[in-house]
Amino acid sequence: MRRINRIFIEMKKNTTRKGFVFKTYEAENQSPFEMLFEIFKELITHTSGDFDEAIDWLRSLDKEYKLTTEAYTIDDFIEDLTKKGFTKKETDGDGLGATKITPKTERAIRQQALNHIFGKIKRSGSGSHKSKSPGMGDEHTGDFRNYQFGDALDKVSITESIRNAQINNGIDDFHLTENDLVVEETLHKSQMSTVLMIDISHSMILYGEDRITPAKKVAMALAELITTRYPKDTLDIIVFGNDAWSIKIKDLPYLQVGPYHTNTVAGLNLAMDLLRRKRNINKQIFMITDGKPSCLRLPDGQYYKNSNGLDPHIVNKCYAMAQQARKLHIPITTFMIAKDPYLMQFVSAFAKANQGKAFYTGLKGLGEMIFEDYETNRKKNIKG
Repeated sequence: MRRINRIFIEMKKNTTRKGFVFKTYEAENQSPFEMLFEIFKELITHTSGDFDEAIDWLRSLDKEYKLTTEAYTIDDFIEDLTKKGFTKKETDGDGLGATKITPKTERAIRQQALNHIFGKIKRSGSGSHKSKSPGMGDEHTGDFRNYQFGDALDKVSITESIRNAQINNGIDDFHLTENDLVVEETLHKSQMSTVLMIDISHSMILYGEDRITPAKKVAMALAELITTRYPKDTLDIIVFGNDAWSIKIKDLPYLQVGPYHTNTVAGLNLAMDLLRRKRNINKQIFMITDGKPSCLRLPDGQYYKNSNGLDPHIVNKCYAMAQQARKLHIPITTFMIAKDPYLMQFVSAFAKANQGKAFYTGLKGLGEMIFEDYETNRKKNIKG
């Protein structure tokens, strides 16, 4: 119950509005369904898609905070979820039925994560990512240059070109020559391929702190941002424990940690394999982790594990992967949740080997940091 209360309090903080309002704040009118659905989406994320557990938590919150009335109960809410297409009944091989969330709910969860995280950040210009380099694109800079052979005619500024013709040739003998033509600069629309690595080792739920749920929220929000705002960008999501494997965006709400060590090398290896197949010039890796690398897969298929301190053999393999990514022009940004001095030293050396970046952060602000870094990386000079 204490954990449920903490979740509910955090949700209330997330919905706090700020502004120059000189009266008592009044929340927007929400229907009973909409109010419960906001809470349900948060709970279903924490329960990794377990509908029954989420409803149990919702009933507990209802008892304490009086969320429903006799006119609209939790049972009414459950019925509406099915009617509106957010849940469906599924039957297993034994003929037993279970309620599952639908892709419509998965999308709603991603949108909520995006609003909670990206809504706090100052938005940049609309459209795709901008680079600092002029090129073919439709993001106007306000700067003009002389027409050059090969420039598209639709880029010619008619007003400025006529103005030049009047200045150069006079009004009485008006004629327009190639020398009068000017074109407006536009910014090249860049594309980015990103791999987001999420640590799902057992330490992500140790010491009474749920670290995997914030990581899931960040991944869902980033996926929603890219698919809606930057559709030409690509995002691959991989998880790593003893091994590493790719997951689909739709699988994120169901992601759970396992009894795993941390095979960072496997995660980096898979991330680089995925990026090698991308046609985009601009590529990057984001890695969310809270622990030290403690596992390797040996050539014979056996695992080499050591959780005591930083094992030189494992650490050196990590540095080698960082250098390999650097040669492929793939920067790695590490978001280190833990703040143990010796782990910070390792991450610092890892970032140096890659010439990438490292952020030492707790769970609070993780999403904002990742989004700001994503936007910043897309505004850098573009090669090619």
